[in-house]
Amino acid sequence: KEQPMMGSLASPTGLTPLPPADAHTSSIIAPPRIITLSESSVDEVECSIHTLPKPLEREFRHVFGDEYLKRPFNVPFNGNGVASRQSLELIAIPTNQNAKEDLVAIGDHIEKEKDRLLNIFIQLGREVCDRLIKKGYWADFIDPCSGLPMLSLNCNKVYSEVDGMEILLNYKAYNAGFCKILTHPKWGSAVYPATIFAHCPVDAVKEVLQSYPGSRAVKIEMVED
Repeated sequence: KEQPMMGSLASPTGLTPLPPADAHTSSIIAPPRIITLSESSVDEVECSIHTLPKPLEREFRHVFGDEYLKRPFNVPFNGNGVASRQSLELIAIPTNQNAKEDLVAIGDHIEKEKDRLLNIFIQLGREVCDRLIKKGYWADFIDPCSGLPMLSLNCNKVYSEVDGMEILLNYKAYNAGFCKILTHPKWGSAVYPATIFAHCPVDAVKEVLQSYPGSRAVKIEMVED
C-alpha cells in the first residue's frame, strides 16, 4: 500500500518547524543499539531511549494532548519497589531500520520494502507498548504511514519523524520540494524512522528493550553543522 511521505521518510515543510537539533541537549538515556525481534530474526532495528527535550516535549503535547496523564492509574505511592508517580518520565524511543532500497526512489519494489519495514516496526511497537501498558503505564507509537498515534484514537495531530530524529539524534535532513528527507549518518536515505513514546520510569523501558536479542551498541558519528 502507498505510504504518505509525511509519517515516515519525510515531513512536509509546511508543518510548523521545530528548532534545530542539538545533540548535547537531546537527553539521551541509552544511546543507539541494534536489536532483533527474536533469536531467529535477521531484521535489525536501531533504537535508543531519550527523555524529551523541551522542543520535542512541545511537539509531544501538540500530538497527544493529555492522553498520557490517563495512566498510570494503578502505580502506588510506596517504597516497596514499585515506582511512584514522581519517578515517571516522558520517554521517546526513536527507531530506525536500514532499508534495502533508497526509500526516496519510487516503484513497486520500493513500496514492497516500505511494507516490510512497516510490519517490523508495528510488531515492535505493539510489543513494547503492550508490555508497558500491562504494567500500568501509558505508551503509544506513531503510525509511520500517517504520522498519527496508533493507540490514542482521539488524537489527530501529525508527528514529524524527521523533526523528531533531528532533535533526538542530531540526524540530518534536506529539503526536496515540499518535503524534508531524513538521512542517517551511515545509511543515508535508505532509512525507515518510527517512534515509540511512553510515560513510565526509565528502568521500565530499559528492561523491555534489553529483553530483545541481538542487543549491541552501534557507533554513530554525529554530523556537526
